[in-house]
Amino acid sequence: MTTENPQATPEIGKSILAAGVMTNYHEAGSGAPVILIHGSGPGVSAWANWRFAIPALAERLHVFAYDQLGFGYTQLPERNLYNLDLWTEHLFSFMQAVGIQKAHLVGNSMGSAVALAAAISHPEKVERLVLMGAMGVRFPLTEGLNTTWGYTPSVANMRRLLDIFAYNRALVSDQLAELRYQASIRPGMQEAFASMFPAPRQQGVDALAHYEDRLSTIEASTLIIHGREDRVIPLQTGLDLMQTLPNAQLHVFGHCGHWTQLEHVKTFNRLVRDFLAEGE
Repeated sequence: MTTENPQATPEIGKSILAAGVMTNYHEAGSGAPVILIHGSGPGVSAWANWRFAIPALAERLHVFAYDQLGFGYTQLPERNLYNLDLWTEHLFSFMQAVGIQKAHLVGNSMGSAVALAAAISHPEKVERLVLMGAMGVRFPLTEGLNTTWGYTPSVANMRRLLDIFAYNRALVSDQLAELRYQASIRPGMQEAFASMFPAPRQQGVDALAHYEDRLSTIEASTLIIHGREDRVIPLQTGLDLMQTLPNAQLHVFGHCGHWTQLEHVKTFNRLVRDFLAEGE
């Protein structure tokens, strides 16, 4: 069952039952399917991550961007139990619900770990991969990621996170901090978020790298994108993935933090669109 958005907020799109929960998602374009998988910041949603990428990619592809379990406007599970396998299962359930047998996957940060897990566990369902600011390999917990996962709700704390995420100061405003803060305090959201990556948070990094020893088995063509000044996920993770994945290429943006898709919109969209279209 799919329902349309009756509300005005752009973060709410369509809704469909996947993995037992009503899942919020956005859909645009036609052609080969591509699924956009957002990251794990507080107050995040598919729309917040991908609002500029969706229309650009939809020029040549059938784009789906969904809110993962515990995030955005997807229905919260009855219990706050989250892990990589559940997020990956939700992805596959979503694909089945919208009638997709095989898709390109674009993962942002924690979403990259989900994309990699999907490519390892069911390679027949994954066409090409795009990994940006990617998790999925082990690295020493950064101060930026520790601050992100340890967020407690306040406008000041949200502003502090935005300052960590973005190299481009023009992207950070009090208005954006207020909007993301309000998203983070919707009923049940902080409880869900706080349960995901409790201290010691190095365990969360390692858990998202559960499939690290099998990354070399991924045959999908992969585009890795990273910001040189990323303070959340170090550039070294992109280099490590480049060395490990058999069919990978790496693009590094200078003067860029953790928000490659927001800090270099036109170049990012062109890179991803052209890379995915090559496989058609």
